[in-house]
Amino acid sequence: MAHRKIGLREVRALQPGETIWDSGVIGFGARRQAGDAVSYFLKYRTGDGRQRWMTIGRHGSPWTPDMGRDRAREILGDVAAGADPGGEKIAKRKALTVAELCDRYFEDALAGRVRTRSKAAKRASTLTIDRGRIDRHIKPLLGAMSVAAVTRHDVEKFLHDVADGRSAGKTKTKARGLARVTGGETAANRSVGLLGAIFTYAVRKDMRPDNPVRGVTLFADRKRERRLAENEYAKFGEALRESKNTLWPAAVAAARFIALTGFRRGEALSLKWSEIDLARRTATLSDTKTGKSIRPLSRAACDVLRILSQTGELVFPASRGEGRMTGFPKFWARIAKLGALPADVTPHVLRHSYASLASDLGYSEPTIAALVGHKGRSITSRYVHSADAVLLAAADAVADKTAELMGEARPSGVVVGAGAEWGSLSSANFLGALTR
Repeated sequence: MAHRKIGLREVRALQPGETIWDSGVIGFGARRQAGDAVSYFLKYRTGDGRQRWMTIGRHGSPWTPDMGRDRAREILGDVAAGADPGGEKIAKRKALTVAELCDRYFEDALAGRVRTRSKAAKRASTLTIDRGRIDRHIKPLLGAMSVAAVTRHDVEKFLHDVADGRSAGKTKTKARGLARVTGGETAANRSVGLLGAIFTYAVRKDMRPDNPVRGVTLFADRKRERRLAENEYAKFGEALRESKNTLWPAAVAAARFIALTGFRRGEALSLKWSEIDLARRTATLSDTKTGKSIRPLSRAACDVLRILSQTGELVFPASRGEGRMTGFPKFWARIAKLGALPADVTPHVLRHSYASLASDLGYSEPTIAALVGHKGRSITSRYVHSADAVLLAAADAVADKTAELMGEARPSGVVVGAGAEWGSLSSANFLGALTR
């Protein structure tokens, strides 16, 4: 076991899994794990002979070899005086509760220090959902437990408790807001998924050696495959026409826009005028569930946008104040009631129906993925920089069919059918714009 003074050169030369020991301070060392991170540590024995491995800090954040060596000397001085800093640190970690862990995780996530699998910081909308799952499911059922004490059995019990509605109830969200927590298998799966991310964070922070979520079997994922029937399209169209003069115009326009584009609800409600190019009939979304996305806009969708006021930042503004239209679910419920639509008809159903209509018209999966912003397996490139002419024609065809089913007049114009997709007519131009 080689001993030499640890400097920047020695740290940079460390290979994955390699450890080096300092020649100046006994027990002080540096190690590189499987990735790029290098940590400084101190190995010492307590007054009663117990061996401790104490992590001092990670290289570069802000630790340097000299800072780590100085800290190691301080710790050894405390040990000589009878203290056990490593033991105190272990005891403190064991005493940390799941609620406190969640708070630390969320604080780091807000600061952008928690990354997704794609190595991007979590989006604000995702953090809002995470906050809700923490406050409404995780903290009430597991918050008082010690982080170190949570087992896989506890996580499995948590999964079934959420599914059975043990955390159900009503939670005040804002001055006038109320969230109804119902539980269910989907909520249970999503909450356990977040819990797994939180415990991965705990492992990374040396709060416990393993992740108790690993190995837990979730409920079967029930994919939402609901689509509108033809008579439901007609009811929905009639409801939009009836609500035009009774509901907030921007909410009615947003519902129509989602039906004509297949946008996700959050994408539509967050859409800014600066992201719209009506001349080129494209919307450039900088922050979506799948990253940056450029969508083709049909003539029918552009007609919806042209009648709206462009005085604010958002295309579909709130009825009161600034920011997103948080009251859209209530407007949607009133539209659905006017059309006597079933309770399971949601804005997501409009999106799925749009994609299903595109499939009915004979368009391929890559085309449909480009229309609705899906990052499907058949799309391995980054999104287009501008909408392809034939992709625009496909958007027109799907929107025209949607409008027809809703009992609206079809926009005039030449529509290119699925037979002239970018597999033949303009595949070179379309694929040339893909950059990944």
